[in-house]
Amino acid sequence: MVNNESLFPFPIQNNYQKRVAYFSMEYALDQSLKIYSGGLGFLAGSHLRSAYDLKQNLFAIGILWKFGYYDQIRDIQGNMQVHFTPKEYSFLKDTGVKFKLEIHGSPVWVKAYLLEPEIFGSAPLFLLSTDIEENDLLSRTITHRLYDPIEATRIAQSMVLGIGGAMLIDILNLNPDVYHMNEGHSVPLNFYLYSKLKNLEEVRKKVVFTTHTPELAGNEEHSYSLLSEMSFFFHLQDHEVKSILDLEGERFNYTLAALKFSRIANGVSKLHGEVARQMWNSYPGICPIKSITNAQNKKYWADKEFDKALKDDHNEQLISRKMEMKLDLFKRIADQSGKMFRPEILTMVWARRFAGYKRADLLLSRWDDFMSLVQNQEFPIQIIWAGKPYPEDFGAIDIFNKLISKTRDLPNCTVLTGYELELSALLKKGSDIWLNNPRLYREASGTSGMTAAMNGSINLSIPDGWVPEFCRMDKNSFLIETAPDDLKPETKDEIEANNLILALKNHIIPLYYSNQNAWLEILKTAAREIVPEFDSDRMVHEYYELIY
Repeated sequence: MVNNESLFPFPIQNNYQKRVAYFSMEYALDQSLKIYSGGLGFLAGSHLRSAYDLKQNLFAIGILWKFGYYDQIRDIQGNMQVHFTPKEYSFLKDTGVKFKLEIHGSPVWVKAYLLEPEIFGSAPLFLLSTDIEENDLLSRTITHRLYDPIEATRIAQSMVLGIGGAMLIDILNLNPDVYHMNEGHSVPLNFYLYSKLKNLEEVRKKVVFTTHTPELAGNEEHSYSLLSEMSFFFHLQDHEVKSILDLEGERFNYTLAALKFSRIANGVSKLHGEVARQMWNSYPGICPIKSITNAQNKKYWADKEFDKALKDDHNEQLISRKMEMKLDLFKRIADQSGKMFRPEILTMVWARRFAGYKRADLLLSRWDDFMSLVQNQEFPIQIIWAGKPYPEDFGAIDIFNKLISKTRDLPNCTVLTGYELELSALLKKGSDIWLNNPRLYREASGTSGMTAAMNGSINLSIPDGWVPEFCRMDKNSFLIETAPDDLKPETKDEIEANNLILALKNHIIPLYYSNQNAWLEILKTAAREIVPEFDSDRMVHEYYELIY
């Protein structure tokens, strides 16, 4: 069995002695471990990598998703298709721990595995599974699919993560000083802690919370009656929950409860911290909400040859390596689509989780302008889209497939499937422009542009999330002018699409071809200024300094 002494293969640094249990529904640590969907997982993966690099006293709790999120493939028409394939991982250690958790009045067995720190260079990560022979078929499905579409299953997933994770910690006698909820999925752990400590203030001394969702509608909630039936509140009745947390109404909001159970919380950018305080400060009994801007692990993401040329200020090597990285990406494009992209042509990428507010198809909304852009022979451009919609988000899937059909006959535009860690790295290293055009105030942080900048891709972005903290127009980035806040969303989309087209046509594309020295200076400035502020070493240090 895993014990307290064997968990960390390194001496804990003096300023990181406080022991932290980090809870997250997903982690993106390696292409081979498919237990993530998008940005939340990428962020959690970088957190664990930097915690390992800085020798922090932090371990993590997650779930071993048998089918992962899903495999993104193509159907016979070339459109996106969702496929579920069971995954096996021989590199996970069986801890020998099994325990029972009550869900919906029935005992469910939970088995714990450990991803040891040396495997991927990460903080220790315990992964919980109900897909074991002691359980019936229904119980086994709890840990099959990340973000299962069935409401009761998704609630059970939070119970396994929160209550199950807290029970495992006690079984292993790990004694954390801090329980850190990365997003609200693990909120049931607080009811387990309350059953032990019998006092809200005692729970709050131990719990901290990171919120990632900048709008009320996006925060998960369910009816008290269903949660009570499922034993979500551990041994508490729903009227007791309302009394303890001073809650009203018929639906339990995960984020609101997390803010009441925690002694401190944080948003994931300065702008998001402001938005979160405006959203929640009218509710009584919530904790203070600070800001710790998300970041990504440079050691993992940055191309070493490119980084060396940058440090040496060797322009020829920098340009040469950038061309090689573009060719690596273009091999993947040729393999998937049969299209041959050219490294000397300006290449723009839009790649992230597909959701309506992220506006993947914004460029195409002005079709004639878009066509004049991609058919310009004097100043050519190549455009790539990639990302994974939620498998039941049929609106986002329609956008994905519309992009495929609209660009199928364009030799310089393509849509890639399989957006996971490996493809994400290829796109960031092989692009010249990293496009980010969400509706303003909807992106809590967004981190993909950070790793793009580390690899010589210049951000072209709406000033949302982390972007206002970094971007200096024409110095290290390009900004898309936003429409006035008081306009209707459709009007804002139209104006911002036009602003994006004009920025590309009149400024960015001509600059690439007519002034390579200026382009190179912007690229180099971005790559240098992205660290240390947006390297996750800074982020995990701030968590210890400001939150833990």
